[in-house]
Order: sequence, then structure tokens, then C-alpha cells
Amino acid sequence: MKTKVALQFKIELLEISPIIWRTIQVSARYSFWDLHVAIQDSMGWLDYHIHEFKIKPPRKRNFISIGIPHNEYENKTLPGWETKVTDYLNEPGDFALYEYDFGDGWEHKVTLESKFLADDNVKYPICIKGERSCPPEDCGGVPGYYELIEILSDKKHERYEDMVYWLENHAKSYMPYKPEIFDSSSVEFWNPKKRFNMAFK
Repeated sequence: MKTKVALQFKIELLEISPIIWRTIQVSARYSFWDLHVAIQDSMGWLDYHIHEFKIKPPRKRNFISIGIPHNEYENKTLPGWETKVTDYLNEPGDFALYEYDFGDGWEHKVTLESKFLADDNVKYPICIKGERSCPPEDCGGVPGYYELIEILSDKKHERYEDMVYWLENHAKSYMPYKPEIFDSSSVEFWNPKKRFNMAFK
């Protein structure tokens, strides 16, 4: 009987301080599409936009891209659903850069922390810890996020009501928005196959 193995990743959202991060555990059988879905769910993103993993293999000069090829003739991006995570992230310390939403440009560092025997009593993936709520979708990247935090911290700000209205109507899944709060037990993971069918079929 083949032994089941799990992988533990730390996901860090770059360029924001204090840092927004998650630690998740997933099956070692995961594809990069599966890992993408787990990252989205654990961070709190809604998978509205394009994503891409970038990895620099050992002794290689250039990064490889894994994600969603932009058209049928595009061959520079490996399809995430056809590429196993352990083909490129197999040893503790291996990492990928993960970009979500090329407009807002949310960049994450995804680091493999450990490989271990999976617990038969655990349903993977799971989020075991993390800190701070992720930015709302479409808030304008890092500069827009900092502006959002500044406005929400001052109810007398001239744009406070407009920002609350935007959150309630455009980004309502984040309301009430509490940037310092994160509860790992509240994370719900989608079935990656179901997400794939919704996205492409």
C-alpha cells in the first residue's frame, strides 16, 4: 500500500506590513491548480482574476510559469492542472512566487516548509494558522489597500461613507471588514475539480 504524504506551505502576501500570512497543509498529490484553489480559499481571495506561479528550477537561468495559458497557441505557461506540485516544490525551502490579479498585482511567496506522513484522521487541505485578513478584491493593489485602511480608521474621513458603501456593495463578502482579524478554523476549502468546472466548463 502506497504511503500517503502531505505538504505544509507558508503563504506570505508581499509588500504589506504587518505581514498577512497563512500556513496550510495539502496532499502531496496536488497539482498547481489544486494548490491555487487552496491558496485562494485560505487567504480569502475570491478567484475572480488570473493567477500564475513562477519558479526558478535549480541550475536554470530563467523562471518557468505555471497557471492558465492565455490562448491555445501560448506555450510559455504550463497548465496548472497538468503540473504536479512535487515536480517543482519537493524539498523544504523550495518556493514559488504566486501572483494573483495582474491588475492589482498581489504577489505571494509560497514556501514548502515540510513533507510528512498524512494523518488518516485529517481531511486535507487544512489551514492550521495565519494572521490578518487579506485585502478586499479590486481595492487597487498595495497602495489602494493602505488607503482603504487609512480611510476606515477615521469615521470622519470625507471618503469614509463612500468606502463603506463600496465594501458593502462591491466587496460585500468582506463585510464587516476587520483587517487585523483572521481565524484559521473559519477557512472553507472548495473542491478543486468543482472550481475547475465552474471556471472552464
